[in-house]
Amino acid sequence: MKKALIAVFAFFALTITQAFAYNVQSFSNDATIISAMKLLEQSGEHDVFANLKKNSVKIKFYNLSGYGTVYAANTYDNYGRRVILINSAYKNAPIEQIACLIAHESCHVLRKATLEEETTATQKEAACWAKLKNNSVTYPETKLTKRLDKISNLYLASQDGNNYIQDKIASSSFYKSQLGI
Repeated sequence: MKKALIAVFAFFALTITQAFAYNVQSFSNDATIISAMKLLEQSGEHDVFANLKKNSVKIKFYNLSGYGTVYAANTYDNYGRRVILINSAYKNAPIEQIACLIAHESCHVLRKATLEEETTATQKEAACWAKLKNNSVTYPETKLTKRLDKISNLYLASQDGNNYIQDKIASSSFYKSQLGI
């Protein structure tokens, strides 16, 4: 009886795992991005994949150095399909950090972001960093690491009625001009 229960449990576990498996290569052909996507999949970030799949999003590294301090961007190709561009300056960043950028950009669905959408995306990025960051690893001291640590701390400190991420975005001169607030 015990062996039968174990066999049934193993069958269901394998079936469920396969049901939630995503074809991460359908989003990108870059090995680093695929690794980050697999990390998101393993950590149970199914909403990220639902957003990407629903909008047929492609993800690639792209030189965004001409746009100031931009970590990643959500844009459209010539055919109107969504594309997430991750700044190629972060191509060698830890995959946990790249996964957080993908998680953030997956939340964008509007052609022009709103304060609410940017807040949701940044909260998702911060929550992913809080979840994926390995505290036994020393991450490189980059602008990206500092940003992720900062928004993660804001996310963790926020409580009902006090959304520190939204406050930070609303008071940022960059976002004021981008979001028209």
